[in-house]
Amino acid sequence: MARDLNGAPLTSGDSVLRRLFRRDRAEDDLDVDDPSLVVVAVSDDPAASSGAVLEASAFVADRQAVLRHVLVLPDRSVDAVLDLAAQAGYRPTDVLPPALGADLDAGSRCVVLARPQLVDALHCSQERSRMAGLTARHDGEVLAWEVLQAPVDRVTG
Repeated sequence: MARDLNGAPLTSGDSVLRRLFRRDRAEDDLDVDDPSLVVVAVSDDPAASSGAVLEASAFVADRQAVLRHVLVLPDRSVDAVLDLAAQAGYRPTDVLPPALGADLDAGSRCVVLARPQLVDALHCSQERSRMAGLTARHDGEVLAWEVLQAPVDRVTG
């Protein structure tokens, strides 16, 4: 299946304008809140190569995935970051890393943004860079990123 630059599936007849303004999800998109998804790759090291992290993980390259970013933002910036991230197809999830609440400064909040996409090292690096820039412009910090996929038994049978 052909994919666009963000890893979203293309259908025949898709034009650039149509893809830009389309709000529907592709049929094979995963739900970012699906509790059956499992974390197959994770990193909290900003210097770690996306390719190396994916290579050393249980990640399966040709399967749809959810890319999730864990951010810490000042309370005053959360709405602006959510609005900007939504333009790229991200939405907040209710999943929070364990024991993070104790480490947050007063006036800060943990935000987890996710979107379904086909993940590879290039797209993962691009999205990590997008989140690093977005959080830096709003006095925040990226804590980690994760790739989630459906369990193999759910995919095969």
